[in-house]
This record gives sequence, C-alpha cells and structure tokens, in this order.
Amino acid sequence: MPFPYLSKTEELTDSVRARAGGSFVQLSDGVCRYELHDAPGEGRAPVVLIHGFSVPSFIWDPTFDFLRDSGFRVLRYDLFGRGLSDRPRVRYDIRLFTRQLKDLLDALDLREPVYLAGLSMGGPISAAFVDQFPERVKTHILVDPAGARPVQLPAALKLLKVRGLGELGLGLLGNDSFASQIASDFYDPILVKHFIERYKPQMRIKGFRRAILSTIRSGMLESFHETYRRVGQLRKPTLLFWGREDTTIPFADSDFIRAAIPHAEFHVIENCGHIPHYEKPEAVNPILRQFLTTHA
Repeated sequence: MPFPYLSKTEELTDSVRARAGGSFVQLSDGVCRYELHDAPGEGRAPVVLIHGFSVPSFIWDPTFDFLRDSGFRVLRYDLFGRGLSDRPRVRYDIRLFTRQLKDLLDALDLREPVYLAGLSMGGPISAAFVDQFPERVKTHILVDPAGARPVQLPAALKLLKVRGLGELGLGLLGNDSFASQIASDFYDPILVKHFIERYKPQMRIKGFRRAILSTIRSGMLESFHETYRRVGQLRKPTLLFWGREDTTIPFADSDFIRAAIPHAEFHVIENCGHIPHYEKPEAVNPILRQFLTTHA
C-alpha cells in the first residue's frame, strides 16, 4: 500500500547528496553514505560507529569528533533507509544491516579487525556482526543497546504492524509530530530542539517512512538475547554504557545484557537518557578512550 503523505517528499539524487556532503559508495543493496577519518599509522584499525533505529549518523557527532581529535581512525555511516543512504525496496531486517556493514568494510578495504560500537538498535546489529564475523571484530562497544528483550511499543505504535493501518497512520503523521517522538531519548530537554531540526531533513527523502515501517515489521525491535549470549561466549573485550534515566530502552534491560555478556565493563551514566554519549560526552569519552587504548 502506498503512503498517503501529508508532508512534501523528494527523490534522493546526487545533487541532494552533494549539498549535504560526506562520502558515498555503491554497495550490493544501494548507495551508502559514510564518513571515514584516517589517522597516522598504516593499517590502524578504525572505530566503527553504528547508529540506532531512526536517527542517522550525526547522532555520533560528539564521539566521532572526540575520537578524530584524539588520533583515532573512525568510521560512521547511515543505515539504509536513514540519512542520505538509499532506501532500497527490501526487508529492513538484521540480514540487511549486517550485510550493509560487511559490504561497507569490504568496499573500503578495511580487512583488519575493527573496534565496533553500536547504539540502541545498532546494538543488535553490531552483536549480529560479531556473531557472524568474529574474526573481523577486535572489541565491542554497546551504548544503551536494544534487543535484550522486545522493545515495548505504545499501543498506537503497535498498530503500525497492521498492514494498511501502518501505512495510513505513518503516512498521515506530519514531520513535526514524527520527529517530536525522539524527544523521549533525552533527559535534558535543552538539547531537544536543535537535535530535532537536524533530524527532520531525512524525512523529506522518499522511502524514509517505508523503511521505518519495514524495520518495525521485520523483527528489529524484537529480542536478540540469544545473539548477545553467543557473543558473550566469544569473550571479546566489551564496553557497556547505559543512561540511568533511559526510558526508550529501560535501564533494567542492562541486567539482561550483563547476564549475556558477564565480562563486559559496565558504566552507568547518571542524569542521562537513551543517548549518554550525546548528552554526557564529558563522562563517556574518557572511558571510551581508555578502553580503546587498553585494547589497542
């Protein structure tokens, strides 16, 4: 069923991408936008940053900038359906997202094991990649990861899984109303307005809502506990952050992740919501740098 858009949409063209900047590469499922900062030291493994459900790679700004300025090699990219990556007409499931990451690393000739970081839905994506390609990952970093148990959707959002109703409801929701839903990710409301203004441009690109709906319907908000458990058995060095006041992926879910990966180094970020690296970079960044340096 096509979407009955209330808001204006546009095609994702080369000119749209050129205005936004970044680098682009053709992968097996479409064009992927990425940013790779190289650092001195031939063959040095990069830190790879995977964002979450709907906010594209700018959500990693404080981390990307800090790692770059600290001399690390760092890569971030937009998942398919988000930002300025393509919106292919496929199922937006875990296979798509792990394939995208593998294809991107291959296309950029990044063959050495990487330092892999996943935020929110990026958690199960990173975990699935570690599970499938353990030889390609040196360390694993999780920030308020989804997938410890199914994400508890409000009743209205559960209707999005119903064919027809989902297309109608999501299509008729205005951009402002849609974007305002991410305000709950924050503990400090002062950051919300600027964040939402950066979020909204991707919504004008055709296929964004279709991709979001497919993601919901394709299991990406379900439990990945068994994946985390298998990853825990690999004993990769693992760093886990959680915002104490997270209402998107509740703090209580950290117990399930820690049970699955008992050796993980765990840090609670106080007075912070779902994105502690963004709200409290002064607390997260030194811990991250120490972890990466220890496991260099």
